[in-house]
Amino acid sequence: MNTDATATPHDAIFKTFLSHPATAQDFLQLHLPDALRILCDLKTLKLGSGSFIEDDLRAHYSDVLWSLKTREGDGYIYTVIEHQSTADAHMAFRLMRYAIAVMQRHLDAGHKKLPLVIPLLFYHGTASPYPYSLCWLDKFDDPEAARQLYATAFPLVDITVMPDDEIMQHRRIALLELIQKHIRKRDLMGLVEKLAVLLVKGDANDNQLKALFNYMIQAGDTARFRAFMHEVARRLPQHKERLMTIAERLRQEGHMNGLQEGLKKGLQKGLRQGIQEGLQQGKREEALRIAATMLADGIDRLTILRVTGLSAEELMAKRH
Repeated sequence: MNTDATATPHDAIFKTFLSHPATAQDFLQLHLPDALRILCDLKTLKLGSGSFIEDDLRAHYSDVLWSLKTREGDGYIYTVIEHQSTADAHMAFRLMRYAIAVMQRHLDAGHKKLPLVIPLLFYHGTASPYPYSLCWLDKFDDPEAARQLYATAFPLVDITVMPDDEIMQHRRIALLELIQKHIRKRDLMGLVEKLAVLLVKGDANDNQLKALFNYMIQAGDTARFRAFMHEVARRLPQHKERLMTIAERLRQEGHMNGLQEGLKKGLQKGLRQGIQEGLQQGKREEALRIAATMLADGIDRLTILRVTGLSAEELMAKRH
């Protein structure tokens, strides 16, 4: 197998023919499935630029990309030639990857809708006929489950429309879902009772609680967090020490983070001031050196002041 795609005669001859609009039009007219061909206006073919094959595959495949108008809007025909002497069992999945890459470029160009991308495989290997399915879903261990998953809308967990009472039944994930549903509310006091109920169940460990409370501080109303924690702890006297320890740890970490940030800013400010003062001192010393030379040459005092920018006092001190 030749691993240099640009050097293979198969690639060169294919691109020579399929990069010509009239030839590409005949190719697509002949080989596109009828149901797809009737969607395409083959007279609007336009050769695309650039490769959509990823670097790790480009050594074995080349691509010719044509864009055209369809009844659905801008569409893309994507033709990939297979260069190997043996058929590729995963070619269908690779074609799917190429098609998605074309879709992404279409969106990156500013389009709002996905284009119709039709991958075509031109095969001329030694094994005949082509031995593998070109439906990428057939590559799964359970093709039927794959069809059910990828041919319909993906599962959605939309907590914004989920009742709180339903969330409360979600065991170990309930705390996260409840807080994230309501985190944008200015006052979270309405969640105190529900949060207390969930904490009693003991489904969250200290690391999770610390992360949850820290999230509430960062994304919620920080000013009300202390009062919120006291209300939760008041309803859970058996967990009060644990909860307040976590809250105090967060407070201390926030204080230390603020202190460290303050020190960092102070050091940066001091460094900038030091540099500026150093430059100013260097300029003054250079001005005094120039003034000394001019004085030695007998140049008048007013001229020296004007040229060096020194004050009369500084010049007087230099003369003495």
